[in-house]
Amino acid sequence: MLISNPSILYKMKKSLLYILFSGLTLLSFTGCKKDLEDKFQNPDASTQANIPAFFTDMLNNDRVRPSYWHYRTFILSNQAIYTQTASFYPSNTMYQPNDGYAYNYWTDFYAPGVLGIYRAMEVAYANLPETERATKEVFLNAGKVVLFDEASKMIDNFGDIPFSEAGSLPTNSTIIKPKFDDQKELYYSFIDELKALNLYFEKASTNADFSKYDILNSGNIQKWRKYTNSLRLRLLMRISNVDETKARTEIMEMLGNATLYPLVDGSGNPNYSPKADDILLYPLTNNTTSLRQALLEGPNHYATDYMLNKVMLPSNDPRIPVFYDKFGRTVNGEFIQNKEYRAMPIEFTSADMENNFQDYAVLDSATFFDNVATPGIVINASEVNFIKAEAHLRWGNEADAKTAYDLGVRQSVTFYYYLNNLNTSGLKTEQKPAEEIISEFVDNSAASFTGDATKKLELIITQKWLHFGYLQAQQAWSEYRRTELPKLTFQTAGLVNYANPPKRLTYPSTEVSNNNVNYQAVKSKDTRDTKIFWDIK
Repeated sequence: MLISNPSILYKMKKSLLYILFSGLTLLSFTGCKKDLEDKFQNPDASTQANIPAFFTDMLNNDRVRPSYWHYRTFILSNQAIYTQTASFYPSNTMYQPNDGYAYNYWTDFYAPGVLGIYRAMEVAYANLPETERATKEVFLNAGKVVLFDEASKMIDNFGDIPFSEAGSLPTNSTIIKPKFDDQKELYYSFIDELKALNLYFEKASTNADFSKYDILNSGNIQKWRKYTNSLRLRLLMRISNVDETKARTEIMEMLGNATLYPLVDGSGNPNYSPKADDILLYPLTNNTTSLRQALLEGPNHYATDYMLNKVMLPSNDPRIPVFYDKFGRTVNGEFIQNKEYRAMPIEFTSADMENNFQDYAVLDSATFFDNVATPGIVINASEVNFIKAEAHLRWGNEADAKTAYDLGVRQSVTFYYYLNNLNTSGLKTEQKPAEEIISEFVDNSAASFTGDATKKLELIITQKWLHFGYLQAQQAWSEYRRTELPKLTFQTAGLVNYANPPKRLTYPSTEVSNNNVNYQAVKSKDTRDTKIFWDIK
C-alpha cells in the first residue's frame, strides 16, 4: 500500500522545504554524492561551491529519470490518466490530483531542484576569478537549457509560475517571496534564449571537467546544441495555435537550415542509435529498481483501450510485442496464455476490471515492468520528426510531411526495441522485425500517411501520442490539450467539480499559503478549467 499521507514519506525523502531554497547557499553536491562518487571519483572532495558538481546534481534528477516516486505519485496518477497512456481504476476521484504530491513536484523544481541549483551556480560563477570563468561558462549555458526544459514543464502543468525572483537567497542573501511570472512571457523568453544558446554552442568547445561531470551528454557539445534546438522546436510547436505566425516563421527557418540548427532527429536514419543520438538520462550504475511497484499500485500496468485496440491492432503495429504481454490465466496449476493481444474496454467498471483482467494484455515486462535500465527520455528523434511532419503538413508540402512522418514512425519502432533490449535481467527480449515487416506497417496499414490534411494531422499527433506513452505522459498531456488528439473518450467521474480531466493543475495549497501575497495576482486563474495560454482548442 502507498502511504496515504504524502507529507510523511516526503519529509523522510527530502529535508529541504519551501523557505525559498535557502539550503542552496550551502549545497555542494552532497545530495547525490554517494550515488555518483564511484563514477566520478568523488568530485565533491572540497566543501566549496563547485560549479561542475552543482551541474551534475542538476542533471541527476529523479523527476526526469523513471523513478518510483515521480511516476507513482505524479505521472501515473495525473498525466497518464488524462491521456489514457496508462490504465487506471475508474472511480469518483480518478480526475482529482493529490495536493500534497503536486507540492512535492513543485518544490522539486525549486529547492533542492534545478532552479535552486542553477541560482547557486550563477552565484558561484560570479565569484570566480576572471581567469577561471572561460572553462566554466559551458556549465552555465548547458544548465540553462535544462532549466528552460524543466521550467516549461512547470508552465505546461500550472501556468504562471515564480521564476525571475525565485531562488533569491543564494543570489542576494535575501529571502524574497517571488512573484508569479506570466507564462506566455516566460515561454517566449525561453524560445528566444534557446536561439541564442544555439549560437553559443556552435562555437563552444568541451573540456575535461565538462566531459567528466556531464552525466547527460558526456560532454558532447553537438548533442547539447541539438538538444537546445530541439527543445526550442518543441516549444514553438506548442505555441503554434495561439501564435501561428511566430511558430511558422521560426520553425520553418530552423527546418530550412539544418547546418545552423542541427536537431535530435537521427540524421534521417530509421535504424538510428538512440544511445548515440537521443537525449536520454540513464540510471546510475548502481540502480536496482524498476517501475514495477509504481505500475502495480495504480494499477497502471494493463494495456489501454485506445492505444492497443483502436490504434495498434488495426495497423498490425510491430511495436506490440515490446509494448505488451498477452497475459493469461492459471488453470489447474498451469498458466494458459491468452490467444491474442487485446485491452480492456475503457467502459469497464472497477468490478469489471477486477473480474476480467486476466483475459487482457499487460505492459511488457522486459521493456517496462522490470527494466532497471530504462532511461529518462528528455527528447528523442521520433518526437522531433513528428514535429517536422506537422510543420511541413501545415506550412510546407505534404511530401516532406510524409517523409518526416514515416521516419518518425520507423524510429519509434527502433526506439522501443532498443528499450526492450536494454533489459539484461534474463527476461525474454525481442528481436526487431525485418525491414519488410516494418515497411508493410508504414506503407500499407491504418497507420499509413494517407487521407486529407485533417486525417494526416490526426495520424501525426496520434503516433506522437503513442510514442510518448506513459513514460512521457507530461508531453502527451500537453500535446493532447493543444490538439485534442487523439479522439479519446473519457468516462465521467462522480465527484462534484471533478467529473472530467483538468485543463491544468491548480497551485499546491502550501504554495498558496506560503506565498499568499503574490498568489492574489493569479488567484482568479487558479481553477482546474483555466487553460494554459497555448491551449485554445
